[in-house]
Amino acid sequence: MNIKNIPRVKTITKEDFIRLYFKPQKPVVIEHGIEDWPAFTKWNLDYIKKVAGDTTVPLYDDRPVDYKDGFNEPHAKMKMRDYVDLLKREPTKFRIFLWNVLKEVPQLQKDFKFPDFGIRLMKGLPMLFFGGSDSHTFMHYDIDLANIFHFHFEGKKQIILFDQKQNKHLYKIPHSLIVREDIDFSNPDFKKWPALLKAKGWECELNHGETLYMPEGYWHYMKYITPGFSMSLRAIARRPKNLAKAIYNIIVMRNFDNLMRSLKGQKWIDWKNRQAIKNTK
Repeated sequence: MNIKNIPRVKTITKEDFIRLYFKPQKPVVIEHGIEDWPAFTKWNLDYIKKVAGDTTVPLYDDRPVDYKDGFNEPHAKMKMRDYVDLLKREPTKFRIFLWNVLKEVPQLQKDFKFPDFGIRLMKGLPMLFFGGSDSHTFMHYDIDLANIFHFHFEGKKQIILFDQKQNKHLYKIPHSLIVREDIDFSNPDFKKWPALLKAKGWECELNHGETLYMPEGYWHYMKYITPGFSMSLRAIARRPKNLAKAIYNIIVMRNFDNLMRSLKGQKWIDWKNRQAIKNTK
């Protein structure tokens, strides 16, 4: 793979952000920008355990998609205090994703602000993501192809990005938002997945207090080097092509895929996995 380091800036004005990154749709890491948030000093795993310990959280691991699984159906559930203890005690594949701050722990919204990057952020969808050492997400893109600001807290996190132009090299699963789940993007087997050698992407490591901007529809793979968590804020896709694709994904693609799972079961999943290889070749 041809992977470049994502550009880094100490701080950035909204004018420069729009001109240098938003309009050309390029990623960037902002190293300093949330020091005035209470979350910058307060948010760590112990604090989350304190304020949300009694909350039952949905957990996900890296098992392959099964036709019986519903959309975003969790693989397990646990009290947050027990989950934090697990993260700090030992490596675990269990992750939390798309955990709505406003819905689950409203008091956390007092700890952060909606930054002014020159684009309108969706105020009702601040989402938290948690993971243990060496846990990872599959390479995927978000169903709404949103612009995403990803704020990281505690520890280190590796992130690899590709834009939608790289689809033909990524072994994309048809009628879905993911690629082949048996590809380890942190250490890919190029003999098994040779098309990846042609893929052009971006990479970074996020540390506490840093912000990653991911442009519309970017594929992202995330691996927790150490236990930690992040929060994402998002802005609706602005490019007409991406907005149309987001509407298609939500209204047509997701419902069609669910229908085919119910009709064909595991045969549908197996066919899609074969097609990912066939289409890429």
